[in-house]
Amino acid sequence: MAISVCFVCLGNICRSPTAEGIMRREVDAAGLATAVRVDSAGTGAWHVGERADARSRATATGRGIELTSIARRFDATDFVRFDYVVAMDRKNRDALVALAPDGQARDKISLLRSYAEQGELDVPDPYFEHNFEHVFDICEANCRALLVALRQRHGL
Repeated sequence: MAISVCFVCLGNICRSPTAEGIMRREVDAAGLATAVRVDSAGTGAWHVGERADARSRATATGRGIELTSIARRFDATDFVRFDYVVAMDRKNRDALVALAPDGQARDKISLLRSYAEQGELDVPDPYFEHNFEHVFDICEANCRALLVALRQRHGL
């Protein structure tokens, strides 16, 4: 049975698809594609059905990753589908906590930056700040650390 991870940001077009693409690459490189399933979603519905932001796609392409996800909204049934629900920032974490049907679901929620970093908890939203390279670097470091944690916790 595969371990499932869903990355969640606001619109599911910048941060969470970037993290999803990076995590897929890391999982594939580790030979764990059948052991770890990766997805992404947003807490908002503004971009449902759209591809990742062109700037996020360009940044990822420049780093050898193709972002293929289509934006969707995270809903309460996703707490059943995913073992780990990884929020990009505290605002989205709080929205997820409010959506969680019970304590077991809330226990699945974490912040991406909690895996590799101390201090700053939020992955900045590059949509208006135009800091896509910086956001990619943050996601990459923390996705690598998340994979280490998954390997340790699940004996992968």
